[in-house]
Amino acid sequence: MTAGTPFRRPSLAWGVAAAVAVLAAAGALSWSGANEGVRPGDVEQVRLGQAVYVEHCAACHGARLEGQAAWQQRKPDGKLPAPPHDETGHTWHHADKQLFAVTKHGLASIAGAAYATDMPAYGDRLTNREIWAVIAFIKSRWPLHIQDQQGRLNR
Repeated sequence: MTAGTPFRRPSLAWGVAAAVAVLAAAGALSWSGANEGVRPGDVEQVRLGQAVYVEHCAACHGARLEGQAAWQQRKPDGKLPAPPHDETGHTWHHADKQLFAVTKHGLASIAGAAYATDMPAYGDRLTNREIWAVIAFIKSRWPLHIQDQQGRLNR
């Protein structure tokens, strides 16, 4: 703008359009994995999820989704032990998109980079399909009332 040129306010429509574009771009960066459908009643998806869980998750989160002992108490290094994924844990307190993001991009994707954790990101080891299948497997083990409560977070 040169001297003597009047300032023109951008229209509200341009401002809204710009905000939508920024939010869409941010969502694409943080999300980057279309929900292929978490179906805890789909036997094939749950079977795949169980196989992937056993190979990549059970060593820390337990073969029966029970998590590590004293999972709510920090270890000497300041990190929390792996939480259970059964109904006694907090996994079901998170929407599917958050569970996907943590699995694919690591806990920093929702807790911030400064959060100390042993949870690795699996984006370079698992496909989106495999990640969704693991989530379906975990959810298939929850009682129906827990599945219903968690399902409300996805709406």
